[in-house]
Amino acid sequence: MVPQPDPHQNHMLAALPLDEYQRLEPLLQPVELKLGESLAESGEKMRHVYFPTDAIVSLLCVMDDGDSTEIAVVGAEGVVGISLFMGGETTPSRAIVQSAGHAYRLKGPELKTEFYRAGPLQDLLLRYTQALITQMAQTAVCNRHHSLDQQLCRWLLLSLDRLPTNVLLMTQELIANMLGVRREGVTESAGKLQKAGLISYHRGRITILDRPGLEERVCECYEVVKREYDRLLSYRRPPRDRGIG
Repeated sequence: MVPQPDPHQNHMLAALPLDEYQRLEPLLQPVELKLGESLAESGEKMRHVYFPTDAIVSLLCVMDDGDSTEIAVVGAEGVVGISLFMGGETTPSRAIVQSAGHAYRLKGPELKTEFYRAGPLQDLLLRYTQALITQMAQTAVCNRHHSLDQQLCRWLLLSLDRLPTNVLLMTQELIANMLGVRREGVTESAGKLQKAGLISYHRGRITILDRPGLEERVCECYEVVKREYDRLLSYRRPPRDRGIG
């Protein structure tokens, strides 16, 4: 049997004080997230929140004609389903698994019970929500004002920050759907990065070869988002031994 991922791989769960975590742990259900799987659809009531451990989930805005654009990515630093504890229950965005992996999910009513205790979990969730709003706003600015090359670098770096490896399994068609651009544009931009020795791309497998090189090419939007996440989500474990590595 394949061992289940440790819930502490999710930074939010790892940051909880021991008593909070022990109360939550029996309620957490491990789930496998498959590439392209939908965790939430526009307008549908969410029943669970998801704490990714080694997967990445894209939040997309979908138009009436089916076109979509990514507005944020969520990985091990956060949680999918903020509408459940913000009081909305539904959201106009769609949540799609961008990079396959695992997560722990929690039923909506159980999350609300913990949230309304007004303890450490509530603080973590509100801080994360503020960071996520910053990412959404900066993504909108980036899509309007910066080149596709810069947008692709931003997308690659944000994804890389949320993965345990430097390899992304993603086709150019899916990247184009995420960025809301034509596939030909992604092909051209990815070709430039590969020619410069920054990435290697072959049959849906993107390997980051030179992260500093990507950081030199990316627009300021990546740093704005990263700085805000670091400021708000500088998770620190309580000064005690959790009994894990």
